[in-house]
Amino acid sequence: MSIPDRELEHSPLGGPITRDGHTVTVHIYRFAGTEDVWTLEVVGQDGGSLVWTETFTDDVGAYEAFERAVAEDGIRSFSEDEPASH
Repeated sequence: MSIPDRELEHSPLGGPITRDGHTVTVHIYRFAGTEDVWTLEVVGQDGGSLVWTETFTDDVGAYEAFERAVAEDGIRSFSEDEPASH
């Protein structure tokens, strides 16, 4: 028996973000129609993906975690050739 795919609700705070000439795509999502916690995922230019193990009670908190990571490690830390500490 397979579990049907569930639709995701995406936060309007996500999308492509460019800093210092480097673009990543921020995905902030949860299951649609629920009050579930939000998940943060960042996809680098190289296609590598980083999903936070921490979840967030709202999409703003998830976006702020992304901003903290950029402030601490730089946006290039989301590339596979530069290890991130998230």
